[in-house]
Amino acid sequence: MEKEWYVVNTYSGHENKVKEKLEMRASTMGMEDYIHRIVVPEQKEVEVKDGVTKEKVKKMFPGYILVEMVMTDEAWFIVRNTPGVTGFIGSSGKGAKPFPLTPMEVDKILGSMGMSRIDIENELEVGTKVKVNNGPFEGMFGIVKNIDLEHQKLEVALDLFGQETIVELELSEIEKI
Repeated sequence: MEKEWYVVNTYSGHENKVKEKLEMRASTMGMEDYIHRIVVPEQKEVEVKDGVTKEKVKKMFPGYILVEMVMTDEAWFIVRNTPGVTGFIGSSGKGAKPFPLTPMEVDKILGSMGMSRIDIENELEVGTKVKVNNGPFEGMFGIVKNIDLEHQKLEVALDLFGQETIVELELSEIEKI
């Protein structure tokens, strides 16, 4: 099974506490291979009040967190029974497993936070094989030649008409093989 992103419902205002508890439970129960990243979707907003500029962090979806995980019975049980969690979104209840978010939905949410669905620092390196999943090169396979962390872009070598061609792609346009 592969890891996918799921939406978890929490008590409103307890998102960060649930994130901490879930990370702690995953490590103490040896589930780091199944429960990968936990994100509280937030955006920074600039507010001007009485001539003073303040930067505030506002939750995009109060009462919800995103969890990147491999959906096994044990991982589902650990997340579902974490204090502060009320359930998964996309599940009919009664023990049914939820549906994951689509890659486009994840890219949109994480992209607005300056993050990526792919953990660049841990999952991608020069020489990694990738598949292009949208854009003019959709369906093609290539090898990562350069990673630009600052701009969240990659240079990928693709085989175009029998010749290696370097193209620049956004992180949202590729998936690791």
